[in-house]
Amino acid sequence: MRDEWLTAPDDLLLRDCKLEFRKASGNGGQKVNKTSSAVRLSHEPSGVVVTSAESRSQHENRRHALKALRMKIALSHRLPPDSGFRIGEIATSLHNSAYPLWAAKLLDRFQFQEGDLKAAATALEISPSRLARLLWRDPVLWTEANRIRAAFSLPPLKSMEK
Repeated sequence: MRDEWLTAPDDLLLRDCKLEFRKASGNGGQKVNKTSSAVRLSHEPSGVVVTSAESRSQHENRRHALKALRMKIALSHRLPPDSGFRIGEIATSLHNSAYPLWAAKLLDRFQFQEGDLKAAATALEISPSRLARLLWRDPVLWTEANRIRAAFSLPPLKSMEK
């Protein structure tokens, strides 16, 4: 189901969500306290809940919330690894709509290999350093990879900072 949720058009994904609007707090001036522009999405099949109040626009916040929902589902729901999944020459951009599914499949493989960077890289047919760079470029993926490693009593991956 996870892969279907991640690839579903917005309108289909929203059908499985409880959508709530509320008044936001914080920066934005007086308007932020007068309109219900903040969005909370509760995806009932997965139990994932996200909120968005970055914008004064309800429509923008709904779009941000859907993007966050997909990524949170990708991070929280593991499946057996897809044997046909390969990184390819060009890794999916963080801004690509296919990124949450790509990230989920990468983490599936990483967890299946018990957080072992070399074993996961070998299974994905890339070098361990390339896999480490792919994880490092997204702080959310990096954190999740280190959470997986901790679950298998492995030390955190070494920082890629220079």
